[in-house]
Amino acid sequence: MTFSHDTEHALGTLVRLVNTLPGPSSQVDTMETVEDLEKFVHEREFSAVGTLTETDLQEVRELRPLFAPVFTTGSDAEAAAMINAIVARGTTTPRLTNHDGHPWHIHYSRDGSSLTCRITVECGIALAQVISAGERERLRRCEAPDCDDALIDLSRNRSKRYCDARTCGNRLHVAAYRERRKSAGE
Repeated sequence: MTFSHDTEHALGTLVRLVNTLPGPSSQVDTMETVEDLEKFVHEREFSAVGTLTETDLQEVRELRPLFAPVFTTGSDAEAAAMINAIVARGTTTPRLTNHDGHPWHIHYSRDGSSLTCRITVECGIALAQVISAGERERLRRCEAPDCDDALIDLSRNRSKRYCDARTCGNRLHVAAYRERRKSAGE
């Protein structure tokens, strides 16, 4: 299944947002300050975002626990109920746009909507597209024992197991290699 660039971008934004929550490998919340939010907005290339405030920060922080359970839910129906509740929090006004050198694509929120509304609607609709395509199993958590970061598996064969192959995946492969060498008596 191939999703549109906009859907993949929104899913990446969602994963990055959910992964700002403290986890087992790090009890650090990486969305604690307005500066953290500004960095997030810059990294995820949000356009037309005004000056961010403490209110924006609090509202975005409150979205994280709403989205997080979607990555561990056991059924499409549960995921759909969560996603519907999330999207209902925002105001949708789908429209075509081609800003900042990007080709035509759909924005689901109005011009001037708050950052929170934009994240709610854009990420919620992206999740809805994943569920409606029958691809919920692409939403999951990292399989590394000391990590539970959210991930979206966009590989063709649904084989992505780790949030980051260079950190979690490589660390486990090296540990397994060392254990095999140790067991072989090398």
